[in-house]
Amino acid sequence: MKVLQLCHKPPIPTIDGGCIAINNISQGLLQKGIELKIFTASTEKHPFLPDEIPTDFKKKTKIEGLFLDTRVNIIDAFSALVTSDSYNISRFFSPDFNKRLIDILEQDRYDVVHLESLFMTPYVSTIRAHSKAKVILRSHNLEHLIWERLANSTGNKAKKVYLKHLAAKLKKYELNTINEVDGIAAISQEDTDRFKSLDCSTSLITVPFGIDLEKYNVLPNKNVKKNRLFHIGAMNWEPNKEAINWFIDSVFPKISKLDIEIHLAGRAMPKSMFDIANDQLKVHGEVENAQDFMNANDIMIVPLLSGSGMRIKIIEAMALGKAVISTSVGAEGIAYTNNENIIIADSAKDFAKAIEELINNPDKVTLLGNNARKLIESSYSNDSIINNLISFYQSK
Repeated sequence: MKVLQLCHKPPIPTIDGGCIAINNISQGLLQKGIELKIFTASTEKHPFLPDEIPTDFKKKTKIEGLFLDTRVNIIDAFSALVTSDSYNISRFFSPDFNKRLIDILEQDRYDVVHLESLFMTPYVSTIRAHSKAKVILRSHNLEHLIWERLANSTGNKAKKVYLKHLAAKLKKYELNTINEVDGIAAISQEDTDRFKSLDCSTSLITVPFGIDLEKYNVLPNKNVKKNRLFHIGAMNWEPNKEAINWFIDSVFPKISKLDIEIHLAGRAMPKSMFDIANDQLKVHGEVENAQDFMNANDIMIVPLLSGSGMRIKIIEAMALGKAVISTSVGAEGIAYTNNENIIIADSAKDFAKAIEELINNPDKVTLLGNNARKLIESSYSNDSIINNLISFYQSK
């Protein structure tokens, strides 16, 4: 089977959860003997860096990237307000990218074109015109839902109106697009159910984020310092920024007298975060190795109020045997059991209470972490997930 994986960001380097999710699909397909070709967008936020890609991976995938200028252009963004275009999506269409895609499709015959995210769907008509391949959308989240939730959580009236407008345009685009592909591989059961509620007639499958468990080793407790909370996530993703601001404003004052350190890491950390750092609130910015950072701490906090899909970093933390405190939104897509392998807290009061409970009960921290690892072992092995995806390809 020949698969063309069309990506909105390069799978390597794995600088954020989206890159990791894409890379795990790529690696899983290669391990199953799929003949894979990768064509990826290269953007200012996620540049294509050939020198950082292993030689073997480059050889097997013949990966190539082409620059797309997806930076927000004020004139184009304003124009989109009075047209039917969804500016969030249209930024990813490039005539040069489209031309190279045509060349790729005409040079070889593919059985499947695998689209990574809604951002690659502007190229569906090109694929249809130049290939007989089945088109499968790998949905990382429902984009309009992210903006709806951001709109609902903001107190700024003007911002709320603007975000609701963006969400409405995205929803209209998603409704028009979901039935143009041959199948949708949603990253969570919640998203699969949401697609069904949108009268999606396209075949659906839930393909959660999977990991190679051999790459995630649980360290002995003696190597872990207690009372160290942590969050890791790209701060140029609006839901993460919103989450940390809420945590600092609403939760942190309730736990500031506890004997704790809070460690914040992630790309594009705002200067305002560094400005408020102190002996209790440690701000790291981008870290060299996410696993090392997680292993140096003990309790992950995920105070997300908006977003959709599945939080990759939670799966990784669970695989490392970490206790996790998350909102319901943050833990969406994960088959958790509250208070058994994660703690769910949706208010500032409950979030602070959960932190205090774990700080005062290190045995529960260990138990949560052990149970979290067992959950990942039983449900999120990349091997079985890729088998299901390939079977889905073959059924089209």
